Amino acid sequence: MKKNAQTADMTAYVPTAADFCLKNNAGEIAIDNNFAAQSFWKEVFIRYFRKVSAVFGLVMIILISVMAVTGPGMNKYSYSEQNLLQKNLAPRVHALEKLGIFDGSENMHTTTGTKKINYYTENKLDNVYYWFGSDNFGRDIWTRTWSGARVSLIIAVAAAVIDMIIGMSYGLISGYFGGRVDMVMQRILEIVNGIPRLVIVTLLLLILKPGMVTIIIALMLTEWVGMSRIARAEMLKLKEQEFVLASRTLGAGSFFIIFREVLPNIIGPIITQVMFSIPTAIFTEAFLSFVGLGIPVPQCSLGSLISEGFNSFTTHPYQIVPPIIVMALLMLSFNLAADGLREALDPKLKEV
Repeated sequence: MKKNAQTADMTAYVPTAADFCLKNNAGEIAIDNNFAAQSFWKEVFIRYFRKVSAVFGLVMIILISVMAVTGPGMNKYSYSEQNLLQKNLAPRVHALEKLGIFDGSENMHTTTGTKKINYYTENKLDNVYYWFGSDNFGRDIWTRTWSGARVSLIIAVAAAVIDMIIGMSYGLISGYFGGRVDMVMQRILEIVNGIPRLVIVTLLLLILKPGMVTIIIALMLTEWVGMSRIARAEMLKLKEQEFVLASRTLGAGSFFIIFREVLPNIIGPIITQVMFSIPTAIFTEAFLSFVGLGIPVPQCSLGSLISEGFNSFTTHPYQIVPPIIVMALLMLSFNLAADGLREALDPKLKEV
């Protein structure tokens, strides 16, 4: 009788859909899905744009790059056009001259005192406007400044990219193989680093024509040393890690491990070093152009414009101001952007 009663109770119960509903306990376990779903590069992006100085540097780089492309075409003058009848004219802007600023007048210092002169009025140049003024040959400084910024940016970026490829490959190979290979490659690096850059440029000018390509080659031969040292240090730190050992165990070749396994893990320091090397290349190009080993006339760069303005600094100081400001902003902006990128890519600085 008891057995029959138990059987009747078991057959009497019919399961319902409510017995198979999943328990919604996400609020109870409190899993942080936001951090888990966030990718590395998204986190880098967020961290970078939280830093005000880095954003300022990036905005200034974009603004100067846009002006370097569009600035020379914003008026009717070219960077090489000369007009000796309109030489040494002070800055004049149509929208601002009524306010008493940038009206084409300048103060000339003589032995008897200071005299205010407006060559636009004296030469009856009523419809002539030079936004940054004109130089000793009557060339528009606005057009030449942005043309020079374009040349300096092209040289700096090209040299930095080439240096990254050479230095990164050299350092990774040296650090991975180690032993005698590393010793020989490091001695070669010390020899290259010991040759002064000015000597290399002077020798290149005896072989090649002065110009943009010559400066890029000169920077390429010397600036890759710093990149190779960073790449070698990162390789020495990572080549004994488990993922490298696993790839080697599975039969991966040396160059596959170097460029497919290790390189993606050090891309952060590489990019940061490239950003820091660009202002160095800009300064080096400006120095070479300043001492007469840079871009030949009538082409111009920021360094050659500063050199030309320096010759007229005591009489017409406005000629040297625009290229100095543009070069200073470029170098400052790249350094600020690189510093922000370094902090965004470095996991150790997350809590700083």
